[in-house]
Amino acid sequence: MKISVTLLSSYLYCSRKLFLEKVLKLEEPPKESLVMGTIRHDTYDKINKKEEEIVSSIRKRAAIEEIRDTYKFEYLKILRRSIANNRLRLKNVNMNMLDAYRRSFPFIAEESSTRALNIFNFIEANNVFGKELWEKLTPKIISELRVESDEMKLKGIIDQVHVYGEDYIPFELKTGKMPQDGVWPSHRIQIAAYSLLLQEKFSRHVKEGFVVYLDTKQKRRIAINPYMKEEVKQLVDEVIELLESKELPDFCSNENKCRKCGLKERCYNKEEMDNLMKVKVPVNI
Repeated sequence: MKISVTLLSSYLYCSRKLFLEKVLKLEEPPKESLVMGTIRHDTYDKINKKEEEIVSSIRKRAAIEEIRDTYKFEYLKILRRSIANNRLRLKNVNMNMLDAYRRSFPFIAEESSTRALNIFNFIEANNVFGKELWEKLTPKIISELRVESDEMKLKGIIDQVHVYGEDYIPFELKTGKMPQDGVWPSHRIQIAAYSLLLQEKFSRHVKEGFVVYLDTKQKRRIAINPYMKEEVKQLVDEVIELLESKELPDFCSNENKCRKCGLKERCYNKEEMDNLMKVKVPVNI
């Protein structure tokens, strides 16, 4: 059995909710933040896949504004397609496509400026263009990289991997509130797990990873240490045990998490929980 890395994060956030979703098969009602998060993730993924084409199309020295406008033009096309593909989900949370576009535009503009500056500076320093510019550009970004390990009983898809020569650095893109310092525990364990999976896949030591909080444009570093492998392995065993358990976990001790949870009413409905536990179906990971 191999479980998804995201289940480790969900387990740390609320083991009871994970049980409700994966064992009792309850589905949380759609939320505006989740739909917007899906649009952002989808947009970023396609942005990264478009990068080689954009960079290779730059065949002469250009002003930074021209490079930025090229990026923005392509990125906004991607954003519009992503919003259109999610129009039914937007409707389900009472949002229209124009609202989604207005809320997403600032991060697209910022991303266009950031990448344009990176390309402009690289051209100024190396005087290369077209395919050569792409081949020499550092870092390369791999999006949605699938990784798995029989030994660790884990599988997952990393949002981004930045490749610097033989160095591989995992990046997780997150929407929503970020902590004052560092990263949330669930995000830390995701980066740790992905780093270990990367090490096994490419036989390269991974010394760090990053969580990017999209709403605040903050990038937080996580140093990878030797103790993390045992920590991840222990969590994997705990999650597998939970998914095979015949007992409903206790309530979460964090009232803020409960207040925001779309399964709260059903979670606290003892009669429904008792009935569901009697007819519990085998988990399908």
